Amino acid sequence: MAVQVLIPPALQTLTSGEASVSLEANSIDGLLAALEERFPGFGGRICDESGKLRRFLNLYVNSEDIRFLDNQATALADGDEVSIVPAVAGG
Repeated sequence: MAVQVLIPPALQTLTSGEASVSLEANSIDGLLAALEERFPGFGGRICDESGKLRRFLNLYVNSEDIRFLDNQATALADGDEVSIVPAVAGG
């Protein structure tokens, strides 16, 4: 099942400038593994040593925040769109 992943500009150096990539995955965890396999080093930039997403990143599946779904166990279906969005802070 193909999933479309939207890559933020800050991480596009890891994807050779690609802003969107298509990968096969049935969950967010599977997608993270597929990103690391296709783009070595990608996982280390978005996950900590234990494999959990870094706090400054938000992932959305079809505009739904995975924190309100099943986090990294969130299931993916063919045609889903996953957005990786860096958190914005300031004041």
